[in-house]
Amino acid sequence: MSKHELIKSTWVIGIATAMSRVLGFVRDIVIASYFGTSLAAQAFVVAFRIPNSLRDLVGEGATNAAIVPVLTEYKTVQGEREFVHISRVLFNISFAALLGLTVFGIIFSPFIVRLIAPGFIREPIKLELTIRLTRMIFPYLILIGLTAYSMGLLNTLKHFAGPAFGPCLLNVALIVSAIWLCPKIGIMGLVIGVLIGGALQLFLNIPIMYKRGVALSFKDGFRHRAVKKIGALLVPRALGSAVYQINIFVDTIIGSFAWIVGAGGVAALYYANRLIQFPLAIFGLALAQAALPKMSREYATGDIERLKDTLSFSLRIILLIMLPASFGLAILGHPIIKILFERGEFTAYSTAITNSALFFYSFGLFAYSGVKLLAGCFYSMQDTMTPVVTAFLATILNIILNLMLMWPLKLGGLALATSISATFNFFILYILLKKRLGGFGTRRIADSFLRVFLACIVMGGILMILLKNSQNFNYIILIISIAVSICVFILAGYIFNVKEVRSTLEWIIKKR
Repeated sequence: MSKHELIKSTWVIGIATAMSRVLGFVRDIVIASYFGTSLAAQAFVVAFRIPNSLRDLVGEGATNAAIVPVLTEYKTVQGEREFVHISRVLFNISFAALLGLTVFGIIFSPFIVRLIAPGFIREPIKLELTIRLTRMIFPYLILIGLTAYSMGLLNTLKHFAGPAFGPCLLNVALIVSAIWLCPKIGIMGLVIGVLIGGALQLFLNIPIMYKRGVALSFKDGFRHRAVKKIGALLVPRALGSAVYQINIFVDTIIGSFAWIVGAGGVAALYYANRLIQFPLAIFGLALAQAALPKMSREYATGDIERLKDTLSFSLRIILLIMLPASFGLAILGHPIIKILFERGEFTAYSTAITNSALFFYSFGLFAYSGVKLLAGCFYSMQDTMTPVVTAFLATILNIILNLMLMWPLKLGGLALATSISATFNFFILYILLKKRLGGFGTRRIADSFLRVFLACIVMGGILMILLKNSQNFNYIILIISIAVSICVFILAGYIFNVKEVRSTLEWIIKKR
C-alpha cells in the first residue's frame, strides 16, 4: 500500500465516518430534545457505556492489538488457505468469549453500575433505571464485538468501505427508535434502537466474509497454533484496555457527583465527547485504522525504513487536520452546542456545562489521534505491552489531575485532565518509539507543527472577530464561519509554507 493508497483508504473510512457522525449528531439532537441532561439521559449514557467499554477489550482493541497484525502476517507468509482457517477459528473464539461476558454482565449489572456510577446510589430511582437499562443493553456486546472482529478481518483484506459504513446503521436505528418509540415507551426505545443497530452492523459485514470463506463454523473448532500467539499479545492489551476504561470510569465516577461538578455532568461529558469524536473519528482514527495493516505488512517484511516513513507522514497529516480542528472547537464550541442541542429538555445550563467540557477536551485533540497512531505502530510490531505501560502512567496522571482540577474548574477540570494526560501519553510513546526505530523525521514533524500552529493562530483570530461581531449565531452564520476559517487556514498555510498545503494546492492547479 503506497502513501496514495493510504490516503485513499483513509478518505474512504473518513467519508463513511463523516456520514456516521452527521447521523450521530442528528441522533444526539433528537435524544437531547427528548431527554436533555435529565435523569433518564444520564442512566442511558452510563448503561450504554458499560458494553461499549468492554468492546474495546474484546472488539476494536483486540482486533487492532493482536488479530490484525497476526492475520496480516499469516496472509503474507502462509497464504490464503491458512488465513481463512485461522480467521474461522478466531471467529468461533470471539463468539464464545462475547457470549460468556454478556451473561456475566447481565447477572452482575447491579454491582457494575454501583461501581462506575457511585453518585447514583444516593438516587434510588436513577440507580434502578440504570441497572435495568444495562441488563437490556448488554447483548449488544455480542453484536458489536463480532462486528469489530469482522471489520478487522476485512481491513486486513483491504476492504474498508463496508465496515466503515456500519455505524451509520446504528445511528439510523437510534434516530428512528427515538422518534417512533421514545414518545410511547420512553428511554426503553433507545435500548431497542441500540440492539437493532448492532444487529444491522454485523449483518452488513457477514456477506462479504462469506465471499472470502470466513464465517462462524464450529467444524474448525477453537484451536490453532496462532491462537496462543494472539493470546500472548492480548494479555497486555487486556491490561491496557482495563487501564483505558479506568480512565473513562474515573471521569464517569466524578461526573456522577453532582454536588462537586454540578448537575447533569455525566450527560454533558457525553455530548462534549461526541463533538470531539467528530474530527477525531473522521480523520484521526480513520488514518490510524488505515495505517495499521500497512505498518504491519512493512514490519512483517522487514521494511523498517518504509515503516518509519509511513509513521512520519501520518503524524504530519494528523497535525494538519487536528490542530485547526482544535482551534475551531475551542472558539466556536458554545454556538455549535447551542445550535445543535439547545431545545426541549436541553437548556441553556446544559449548553454551558457541555461547552465547559468541550473547550478543555479540544486541547488534546491532536494527542488523542497521535496516541492511536503510535500505539498502532507498536501493535504492528506485535508489542502490546509498551502502550499499556504508558497508558497506565497517563491514567495515574489523569486521576491526580481530576482530583486537583474538579474543584476550581468543575466539569471542565475533568476534560482538561484528560487532555493533559493524553498529551503526556503521546510524548512518552513518541520517545520510546524513536528509541526503538531510530529517527523518523522529528525535525520535519516539529517544523510542520510550528507552521501549522501559526496558520491556526491566524485562523483563530479571524474566527474570534466573526464570533464577536455576530450577535445572533444561527446555522447559516455557523456554516459561513466554518467555511471562512477553512479558507483562511489554507491561505495562511500556503503563506507559512506548510508543505502539505502547498503540494495539495499545486496538485489541484495542475489538474485544472
